[in-house]
Amino acid sequence: MSAPKRFLCIFPQGGGCAETAFRGSGRSPKTSRAPYLTGEGLENAMNKKMIGRLLGVLLLMEAAFMLPAAAVCFLYGETGAPMRAFAATIALLAAVGGAALSLCHDASRDLYAREGFIIVSLGWLLLSAFGALPFTFSGEIPNYIDALFETISGFTTTGASILTNVEGLSHGLLYWRSFTHWLGGMGMLVFLLAVVPSGKGGGYSIHILRAESPGPSVGKIVPRMRQTASLLYKMYIALTVLCAAFLLAGGMPLFDSLCTAFGTAGTGGFGIKNDSMASYSPYLQNVCTVFMALFGVNFSIYFLLLMREWKAALFDEELLTYVGIMLGAMFLIAVDILPRYANFGEAFHHASFTVSSVMTTTGFATEDFNLWPQFSRSILCVLMVIGASAGSTGGGIKVARVLLLLKHLAAEIRRMLRPRSVNVVRVNRRTVSDDVLRGVNIYMTAYAGIAVVSFLLLSLGDFSLETNITAMLACFNNIGPGLDLVGPTSNYSLFSPLAKIVLSMDMLLGRLEIFPILVLFSRYTWKRLR
Repeated sequence: MSAPKRFLCIFPQGGGCAETAFRGSGRSPKTSRAPYLTGEGLENAMNKKMIGRLLGVLLLMEAAFMLPAAAVCFLYGETGAPMRAFAATIALLAAVGGAALSLCHDASRDLYAREGFIIVSLGWLLLSAFGALPFTFSGEIPNYIDALFETISGFTTTGASILTNVEGLSHGLLYWRSFTHWLGGMGMLVFLLAVVPSGKGGGYSIHILRAESPGPSVGKIVPRMRQTASLLYKMYIALTVLCAAFLLAGGMPLFDSLCTAFGTAGTGGFGIKNDSMASYSPYLQNVCTVFMALFGVNFSIYFLLLMREWKAALFDEELLTYVGIMLGAMFLIAVDILPRYANFGEAFHHASFTVSSVMTTTGFATEDFNLWPQFSRSILCVLMVIGASAGSTGGGIKVARVLLLLKHLAAEIRRMLRPRSVNVVRVNRRTVSDDVLRGVNIYMTAYAGIAVVSFLLLSLGDFSLETNITAMLACFNNIGPGLDLVGPTSNYSLFSPLAKIVLSMDMLLGRLEIFPILVLFSRYTWKRLR
């Protein structure tokens, strides 16, 4: 079998997704259009039963994924409130999910863009709402808004926490808290596509993937969407197991290794210790530095490596830009913070860990970078916005979008100087369509608007400018720690319930890349057009 044509494929993160820029020679695979509803999804009556059926499957999947957490409670002798909390939540999920499947068993498999957006948006909201119940039922996070904030932060791989004493949680809830990172990293709906067959004539896979992976276009690694989702999860699981193995080899306990690997793979950053990663050995910190960076790489690069397309993988423009920004930031920060450490090696160690953590939007910490010089903190703020690669588990606006914006800017400057010349944007020698560029511009407009509104709402509280701005950036870009009162040694418990709701919505908007959530609240989504 010949190797597939070269392309960057979009899949969810911690983050989210970004543009698909096709490479190589020959015809490009078919792609979807920009991430908003088209006539295709609005010309038909809404398939409510199929929406209900897939949401029911999601809830049953969440119930199944809570079983290991309940088992952890049993193994550690936590058979009181934590065990009862998981049992009650699993029973509730099974009842609601089973009822949805029963009521919608005869659903038609016809599914269009509108239903895809609704399933993704409602799915993430329901998973978060039910996922918060064990924290509340157990009494370990008695306030439901706080529990919901913590759970949304977990599923969106943000890592922002309201907990003042992480180590005070039971082992079962610590495990569930970290496992939400792993589930959210690649996406529950991608997992659903990997394990649930669409059946004969079922063409809903692409619409769900488009919605959970919003961007100007969506491509496939292999011809069938289910095979693509399955392959992604196989690579995701393999890298997670490899990360855990390296942590175990360094003497980290099994429970710590699993929870840390979940947070690293999903680029989430929920630590199980109050000091995050600071108390672990330099070897274990270096393992996390490397694997955080690896999970911030577009997963199609790993597929190309498996196909032995070394040149196409290693000379990918987005990969080179990602690595260049990361290494440059590591060096600049290491030089800037050198007076605080005994030697350059120690400074570079902490700079590397922090840059890898922030740029991949993981959020682990070995040092309180809130105390670093202003230049270093400013670089970290820029990295918060840029984020990781498209098609990775990292968040942010993505390196792919930054690359396209810069190339588009250069093309427009050339067009201004030579109006009659033909100026196109190319990535890896392939022309990027106007639809893709238009989608990037629309995304950035929405990003800027939501960021401003969120910041203004946070400003209703009596906190510093630095606290409010970095809290918004840290949640919107799914990072976790910010600066000042939300630095790596602090938490988000100081915010009001309204601010926590705003930040929770920012986390969801950032993880789903804005459009699915906006579509959910649009009256046109619910309007039947015939």
